[in-house]
Amino acid sequence: MTQPVRAIKAIQSHSLAKRAVFEPIENYPFLAPLRENWRDVRAELDALGDGGFMAWPERDIYAGDWSVFPFYKFGERLAPTCAACPDTAALIEAVPGMVTAGFSRMAPGTHITPHHGYTGAVLRFHLGLTGAEDCGLRVGAETRGWHPGSAFVFDDTQEHEAWNRGPAVRTVLLLDFKRTPDAVVEVPPHLRDVTVGG
Repeated sequence: MTQPVRAIKAIQSHSLAKRAVFEPIENYPFLAPLRENWRDVRAELDALGDGGFMAWPERDIYAGDWSVFPFYKFGERLAPTCAACPDTAALIEAVPGMVTAGFSRMAPGTHITPHHGYTGAVLRFHLGLTGAEDCGLRVGAETRGWHPGSAFVFDDTQEHEAWNRGPAVRTVLLLDFKRTPDAVVEVPPHLRDVTVGG
């Protein structure tokens, strides 16, 4: 194989790797307890009702009703919400390098517009809990949906958007974890003054 051909194949291979926005979840065995115990997580979610949910703070990237019940904010443990869902809190605290976690809820008619995540130092995990019909997440060129118990990991620094065009509320457990143990994750400037919890 000639040098130019090798170079072209290397470039093509690199481009394909960049387009692989969803990660094989089997590569992250530490997420298995969350996947296996999703019904326990769902039971604690159901017991909450609407209490404790707050509007997602980045209001410029969505239309409709997107809210979150936060457990951890950039490494900061939110004691009242963790106390309300002790089984869920224990499961997320067992994830190595966990940075941020909470229930993420989209009401019918909500559209989270195309945007990019805050850092390449983390990957994002979704665990489906409620809602499925006519809901979707597009990351790069690939679109996936949720159903209760479904789970996937993706690179949210790639352009992504989500929508709920169905009749029911869609809720997932959203969790960011470090790609590598020594990764440094800083709070984005526009989120430093956001008050959550309680």
